Amino acid sequence: MFVLANLIPKIPFGPWVDSGVDWLTKHLSGLFNAIQNGGNVMMDTMTNALTGIPTWLFIIGLTILTALMFGKKWGFPLFTFIGLIIVENQGLWSNMMNTFTLVLMASLISVIIGVPLGIWMAKNDVVNNIVQPILDFMQTMPAFVYLIPAVAFFGIGVVPGVFASVIFALPPTVRMANLGIRQVPTDLVEAADSFGSTGTQKLFKIELPLAKKTIFSGINQTLMLALSMVVVASMIGAPGLGRGVLAAVQDADIGKGFVNGIALVILAIIIDRLTQKMNATPNQKTDQQPKHSKYHWKAWTAIVVALAMIGSGVAHAITTAKSQEETVKIATTPWDSEKASSNVLAQALRQHGYEVEMTSLDNSIMWQSIANGQADVSVSAWLPMTHKAQYNKYKSQLDMMGPNLKGATNGLTVPTYMTDVNSIEDLQDQAGKKITGIEPGAGISKLTKNTIKDYGLDQKGWKLSESSTGAMTVALGKAIKEKKPIIVTGWQPHWMFQKYDLKYLKDPKKSMGSSENIYTMSRKGMKEDKPDAYKAVDKFHWSKDDMSSVMLDMSNGKSAKQAANKWIKEHQSQVDAWFK
Repeated sequence: MFVLANLIPKIPFGPWVDSGVDWLTKHLSGLFNAIQNGGNVMMDTMTNALTGIPTWLFIIGLTILTALMFGKKWGFPLFTFIGLIIVENQGLWSNMMNTFTLVLMASLISVIIGVPLGIWMAKNDVVNNIVQPILDFMQTMPAFVYLIPAVAFFGIGVVPGVFASVIFALPPTVRMANLGIRQVPTDLVEAADSFGSTGTQKLFKIELPLAKKTIFSGINQTLMLALSMVVVASMIGAPGLGRGVLAAVQDADIGKGFVNGIALVILAIIIDRLTQKMNATPNQKTDQQPKHSKYHWKAWTAIVVALAMIGSGVAHAITTAKSQEETVKIATTPWDSEKASSNVLAQALRQHGYEVEMTSLDNSIMWQSIANGQADVSVSAWLPMTHKAQYNKYKSQLDMMGPNLKGATNGLTVPTYMTDVNSIEDLQDQAGKKITGIEPGAGISKLTKNTIKDYGLDQKGWKLSESSTGAMTVALGKAIKEKKPIIVTGWQPHWMFQKYDLKYLKDPKKSMGSSENIYTMSRKGMKEDKPDAYKAVDKFHWSKDDMSSVMLDMSNGKSAKQAANKWIKEHQSQVDAWFK
């Protein structure tokens, strides 16, 4: 078998897929842009409508609706009330509404596509045989893979998040619709045929009513799968609770991750129980029951509550719609240094009257978002070495401003108590031949891999263990506490050099680069359509000590916004000069 496998030439599936995606992007870019723009408008309108409903009205209204649906069973209405109060108390209401919008839209599209497709599969065995393997592929492919074409086609934001969620969440609706139609008793179908029923009559009067419970079970699973994609979609800029969870993972912040996770659980339980209740078989009314049932007041109450909620949301969406042209969109990365600089710039812009939207992205996607014009600016370009590959790829598609910080450095870093190693050339078997790194897409990760090859460390068994910035700093702190050897990918400015006694390993071959600058870059056209913001961003600059002080405050428990506001307050004249 192995011999046969070696005889078969290797098929270049990877390049073929890349070429196919590039071809689609090039020839259908207008269509993709139209879908993205339309989707953004629709999603923003839905989110504004949901967030426009006063929080107290939403909580009370949904509690009343659940109480009407569940009758004397007060457990779930009480859970709904307390759960939503907890979400609001933690300041996650807006994020939950963004998440709900994404899940609702992804599920709606999945149902619109999935139910007709499932019916078609049930009616046509050829279609069934073709679609089943495709559904297998969609369900077993890792969800992260769907982010790649989503970004290629639609860039960053909520639209690619919906796209990826639809692909991942669609199969259950298709399969259950197919199963439900196929399980309709044959004798009932034959009886309908004998009475001369048309195909449409059979479908809508016999098959769909009998298959309703099965189809709704599939829709319920689609909702849950769409909700499970929230965190994954946040990696490409989709807003909502997923961003909080992702940030907590990147920062190794257990508390923040737990709070955002609880909010997701509350939303998931509410959606799950409501869809299950909608799928429940209603109690059959007896012939003796009066025509005007005493329970009609429930229907009228539900209608009044729903109209009040919808009316307030629509009114708010109309009256408070903001022009996106006046919003400065900042793209950043999950590194502490870039969080510090991006938040200082964002808070300074807000202080001087600008609307700011900040999105944390993987480094490669961050560069792409600026090049594609989906974000206005980023202050996270490390040059000339760290981000050399991204700069060479996108330099013709963006405007590179001046440096906002000079003298940044990278290097393999160890605690000073590791006296047996002072240079990369000294590495033998320290720290288990492992270098603890950060995100795979980071420029320093690529430099480290090249360094391992340049010094022949790969032949000695050395490897880079990639994780996240937060995981790296946690591992560093734990190792220092236990006086254990550890080697990490370090850079300055960073708070770890202020908190711990660390040293760079000498790099005679300069594989990790030398002194670098951090540059500000903007999309093409920002200088013309947002000239005042462009000038302010271009003037933004500070020192390594400034950045380190903000990062140290963040590491000591302050949020990025709190640390940024503290620095701005202490350097107000410097900040004001950026806007003159």
